[in-house]
Amino acid sequence: MALIQIPGTHLVRDTDSMGLINRDSNARDEYFMKRKLMQTQKDEINNIKSEINDMKKDLTDIKTLMLKLLEKG
Repeated sequence: MALIQIPGTHLVRDTDSMGLINRDSNARDEYFMKRKLMQTQKDEINNIKSEINDMKKDLTDIKTLMLKLLEKG
């Protein structure tokens, strides 16, 4: 495996696979932190959506029960 430095960057090219390798560990760590933050935010949004859907269902159930009570009264 031969690695060739890409001038002006922290990247090297693997001549066997032609893949690029980032040798800047700070940039890599920052990327993973941002990726983890984005996943955490997506999970939080999905949880909020789920809670809202549960509340909608609960309100529909309450409305149905109230209509039944009004029909009996």
